[in-house]
Amino acid sequence: MSRFKDLQKNLFGGTTSNARQFGMIATLVGIVLIFQIWTNGLTLRSDNLIALFNQNSYILILAIGMLMVIVAGHIDLSVGSVAAFTGILVAKSMAEWDLPWPAAIVFGLVIGAAIGAWQGFWVAYIGVPAFIVTLAGMLLFRGGNQYIGNANTIPVPEGFRKIGSGFLPEVGPSTGYNNLTLLLGLAACLAVIWRELQSRKTRREMDADPAPMWISILRMAVMVGVIVFASLRFASGRVGTSFPISGIILVALVLAYSFYTRNTAGGRHIYAVGGNSRAAELSGVKLKRVNFFVMMNMSILAALAGMIFVARSAASGPQDGNGWELDAIAAVFIGGAAVSGGIGTISGSIVGGLVMAVLNNGLQLQGVGTDKVQIIKGLVLLLAVALDVYNKRQGRFSIIGSLTRGLRRDTPSGAPPSSSDAGREPARTTVSG
Repeated sequence: MSRFKDLQKNLFGGTTSNARQFGMIATLVGIVLIFQIWTNGLTLRSDNLIALFNQNSYILILAIGMLMVIVAGHIDLSVGSVAAFTGILVAKSMAEWDLPWPAAIVFGLVIGAAIGAWQGFWVAYIGVPAFIVTLAGMLLFRGGNQYIGNANTIPVPEGFRKIGSGFLPEVGPSTGYNNLTLLLGLAACLAVIWRELQSRKTRREMDADPAPMWISILRMAVMVGVIVFASLRFASGRVGTSFPISGIILVALVLAYSFYTRNTAGGRHIYAVGGNSRAAELSGVKLKRVNFFVMMNMSILAALAGMIFVARSAASGPQDGNGWELDAIAAVFIGGAAVSGGIGTISGSIVGGLVMAVLNNGLQLQGVGTDKVQIIKGLVLLLAVALDVYNKRQGRFSIIGSLTRGLRRDTPSGAPPSSSDAGREPARTTVSG
């Protein structure tokens, strides 16, 4: 057993947090393979993968912001309405006010920031629970969308549509693939290799023994293999398609927010507030500032998601954004975030969003109606979490418990956990950045 644990520790980079991320990716791969077999190979076809990613990029962007809101101990029910409200104003600014589309994008982000500042003010400085503030916002901005649009659709210009339905262009010699997508995949492979080598170098500098070289090679081979496969799929679609522009935006946001939450004082403060807001405040964390920031940031990302959806749809309509907040929240919780706050990762939320996207796509490929798809998705989410919570309370193996264990504090030396603490999160402590 000890040898297995040592192998597991080495294979996942010496931390259970890394093991959690690999476990979620393995779950996603398993779901993809199930639907690949069930749909007779349709799931991993180039055109389906491109469509799946293009159709769900805005939900994944919402999941990034929702993760930070939930980690801080809040919830945001208004994101779908904020996205729709921003979308209708941006479409109207281009159609009726002759605003150039680049300026319209900036205008949309400003709208999102203003809405976020409004909601953040009530949450952070007045003390109204985020649930109530964003519930009011959901009603307010949904009504605003329908009032401004007068229940009509408003088309958007061709240039604006690129951010939602555009692809990397064809450049260079004809190879049968999209060359820019291949270069993007190559850059991702090099990044994986560089990160692994840097990790080994850092461990040596800290006088910690790195994992055996063959373990590092195995990890790199698995990740590079997945990236190469995905790159070839995206690059080999029909002429005119490749990796979506919305995907480029998503990747940039994932990298930026992952760095922020992991490597900056501001990111650590968000986790500290979610873990124990009182202790965080006593440690010097600006509680009101953190709460204001996560709410404002969420609305900015909701505005961006709304513009991407409008760009993909080529018009803004009164039904935009319906149910988006539920998809974003589901993605975050499936990705391993704790309901009580303080636990969760950007990458986990993205994987959770992809799980929901693949489930939705696979069921639709099998001809399952939209009504039944919603029922199945809801039951799968509820039963999976309920079963996991039950197992954790019984002291049995728990998927969520095992996925989140890497983010908990270790039991003090010499004090083994009692049987009554099985599956229970220990008290969190916080340290000011």
